[in-house]
Amino acid sequence: MARTISLAAAAAAAAVLSPFLAGCGDGARPTGAFRVALLSPGPVSDEGWNAAAYEGLRRVKSLLGAEIAQQETKSKGDMVEGYREFARLGYDVVLGHGGEYQDAAMEVGPDFPRTVFLVTAGREALAPNVAPLLLELEEATYVAGWLAAKMSRSGRLGCVGGMKIEPIERTFAGFAAGAKAARPDSNVTTAYVGNWEDTAAAREQTLALLAEGVDVVFHNADAAGLGVFKAARERPGVYAIGSNKDQNSLEPDVVLASAVADIPRAFVEVARAVKEKRFRAEVLRYGMRDGGVALVLNPRLRERIPKDVLEGLEAVSRDVREGAVSVPKK
Repeated sequence: MARTISLAAAAAAAAVLSPFLAGCGDGARPTGAFRVALLSPGPVSDEGWNAAAYEGLRRVKSLLGAEIAQQETKSKGDMVEGYREFARLGYDVVLGHGGEYQDAAMEVGPDFPRTVFLVTAGREALAPNVAPLLLELEEATYVAGWLAAKMSRSGRLGCVGGMKIEPIERTFAGFAAGAKAARPDSNVTTAYVGNWEDTAAAREQTLALLAEGVDVVFHNADAAGLGVFKAARERPGVYAIGSNKDQNSLEPDVVLASAVADIPRAFVEVARAVKEKRFRAEVLRYGMRDGGVALVLNPRLRERIPKDVLEGLEAVSRDVREGAVSVPKK
């Protein structure tokens, strides 16, 4: 199984391997095994963004026979040190799971040219061994916004984010654009928790939105998003929409749908390219066209969606897949 190691433990392991480091240039590979590590900004038990990444890491192990490890990081310093220590230990791929890892990857990458550094939801900045893995979730959230506006009684919708960073803003921009396309008089109010884990704060943020008349809420807040679902459950007639992972079963009576990114598939594909020495540093995109992202309806609530809305939803999804709709990126 994957190892969850502290940075201090990683450093200690690097010290043990110092004879190998001296002979291996920028990273120790004493076993010759293919090795992949994950840096996550939150706990992999969050049922969303980080859980999907950990699922992808486990799939890399099972399908590619990789040795794997995972580390949760909190600060920019942790991110830099996490990248650096896994590279020193000879990991072939280190995945930073979030756009906030971009600067750390660009800082560390030149020192370890034999390690590939990936940034999920990163910017379109490249180095020879650094690349962003862009899961264009805003395409799925555009469709989610369209559905939310059609299902709303008030025309007032809400978005609750963990922190105000560009990848989250992109998903909210897509959601708002889809809502306007479905219902020009719709209004979307956005709130941020300030972190990725405070479910109580997310619940309070959501309850405040509901008090203003919002009746459909989309979250992109990782573990904190569970608080959004709790708030929606407390108010009859309110729907919630999940993100990143299929969260429909978490609160099946209120989660209308989930905007899902196939993070495990993306991780396996890029890790395989590295292992087979086919990897090139380029912007790696996954969208609705190739099935990398999708809006997944909750089968338990599907019957509540009117037939004409379901038909319209399919048409909107097709337009996004075929590029007939221009989805804003921010």
